[in-house]
Formats: sequence, C-alpha cells, structure tokens
Amino acid sequence: MKLVHLFAALFALAIAWQGPAFAHDDADPPTAIRAVIHEMFDKPDAELVIDPVVVVDGFAVAGWTQGEMGGRAFLKEHHGHWTLVLCTGDQIRSVEALTASGVPPETAEKLAAEIVAAEASVDAARLAMFASFDGIVQMDEHPKP
Repeated sequence: MKLVHLFAALFALAIAWQGPAFAHDDADPPTAIRAVIHEMFDKPDAELVIDPVVVVDGFAVAGWTQGEMGGRAFLKEHHGHWTLVLCTGDQIRSVEALTASGVPPETAEKLAAEIVAAEASVDAARLAMFASFDGIVQMDEHPKP
C-alpha cells in the first residue's frame, strides 16, 4: 500500500472518529484552520507543518506536509466553525475545482489567485510534496452536533 493511500485511510478514519469541524471562535481564520488540522492529524513522531493558509470569503486552502507526505486541505467556514471538506494535491488550485467544490465563481477566482501568490514563496521541494497527494479524499462536510 502506498504511503499516500495509507495516509488517506488514516485521514478518513480520523474524520469518522472525531468529525471534521472544530470551533475556534477566538482565533483568526488561519490560526483556527491550523488548529483544526493539528487536532486531527498531529503525531508525536511526525511534525505536521501547515503553511500557507489562504482564506477568501469563508473558504480556505491550506498546504501541509508531514514526514514524507504532503497535500492541500480545502476547508469551509460555517457559523464560526471551519470544516475540512477534502484533501487533495494540485487539483484544488484551479478555479474549476474550487467551483466544483461549492465555491462561488468570483470567490473561486480570488482564492485560486491567492493560492498562486501565497505559494510563490514556498520552496520547490515542499510544493512537490503538496502535489504528491494522489487523488481526492472527500470528507463529510456537515459537522456533528
């Protein structure tokens, strides 16, 4: 089993166990988003680095690396809670993928442009790790009550 597939399975298991949304009402969006992802995937033996985090009108894309793995997380804000919607690689960078994921077209254009701008300062090796995530792991975007 590829390491990425193993991560995807663990990712889905964590969602089923904890649910994908957490409240961080007192934090700014990038901090709250990092907290959501850290709460779900921190491991003592593999540092989870979440950067950059791009937020536009209640939607966000966060690049992440952990050990030899990496990818991008797509999140949505609802009533002050950030929900992890999906995890993927380069696919989520396009306006088409963002709109297919529920982002309004104008917001998708802004978000895609801001992702490109934010990732311009990320080193090539780390960008390659973001791109290495194989496929799309869709999450249940409805938080548990």
